[in-house]
Amino acid sequence: MNLVRAELERLGARRFVQLMVVLLVLAFGVTAATTLAGSHRPTAQEILDAEQQAAAARSELERTHQLCLDRQRGAIRVDEVQEYIPDDCSEVDPARMERAPVAADFLTGVFTFAEEARPLLYFLVAFLVLFGFLVGASYIGADLNSGGVVNLLLWRPRRLTVLGAKLGTLLGATALLSLVASVAYLGAFWLIAQLAGRPGRLDGEFWRSLGATWGCGMVLVLLVTAMGFAIATLGRHTSAALGAVAGYLVVWELGARLVMEILDVVKVDLYMLSSYVAALLNGKVEFWDAQACATGFGFSDSCTGLYTLTWQPSLVLLLGLTGALTAAAFTVFRRRDLM
Repeated sequence: MNLVRAELERLGARRFVQLMVVLLVLAFGVTAATTLAGSHRPTAQEILDAEQQAAAARSELERTHQLCLDRQRGAIRVDEVQEYIPDDCSEVDPARMERAPVAADFLTGVFTFAEEARPLLYFLVAFLVLFGFLVGASYIGADLNSGGVVNLLLWRPRRLTVLGAKLGTLLGATALLSLVASVAYLGAFWLIAQLAGRPGRLDGEFWRSLGATWGCGMVLVLLVTAMGFAIATLGRHTSAALGAVAGYLVVWELGARLVMEILDVVKVDLYMLSSYVAALLNGKVEFWDAQACATGFGFSDSCTGLYTLTWQPSLVLLLGLTGALTAAAFTVFRRRDLM
């Protein structure tokens, strides 16, 4: 327990951690202030006009879908339809759309919490991921480079215990900070919606969906924090973690993607970690690849080229990668000469 308390004090006393917390507060403050300045409470007439426009947009979608079905049945000819009608009627089927037009889509200068909460949550998760990775890498990297770990081992000469305490303290502190930041951040925007905007439709489905996204986001934050810690431990320096990420992004996400696309590799996105991160946060993501429809004699007319990646394999992959890096870090740390 004394070791964990000592690590908490060391973590909180680091200037880089304090700087990152200040930047976190500033980023959230600027975002909230900008949102508040650009929003207003809509009048009853604005709401009525927006609801009428949303109803008209939904009616137009239903009419277009019906025209498409009539054309497929041969009830009308193509030249009788003035607007564009797709070949696949499911593209304009209101029942299969992710969401129908709502009044918030037609309100200008009005912040609607129900519509904006998810994008705001993505911003929060992105900042916390960056925070966790940098703090995790610098926390162990600076100690290894400066000899702080050696001094700590003189007091507690158990390498794996010391490293485990550092990692556990880091993850616990990051989780607590993420929880507090999430409550304060989303709470502030909910308050802005109450005072200078519209809450929107905050039903059970909305909160369940937002909670699931938040939960996946927090898992991602902790996984990336552990990755930063593990890579810096393997490289004995903070810059090792930064260099590894920069190298991966440039060499693989950009360079290898370009080469695979030139070589007509099928489903390139399945080889990129960014795809799995997006799938974890969104529940699932859809990708399009024309090469997936190649038959050797051209392209199949019955193939759309769409394929889906869900959150389950994404979570398994990210957990496996984090576990492998962490296990390697503990193994190397146990045998390494720290002097």
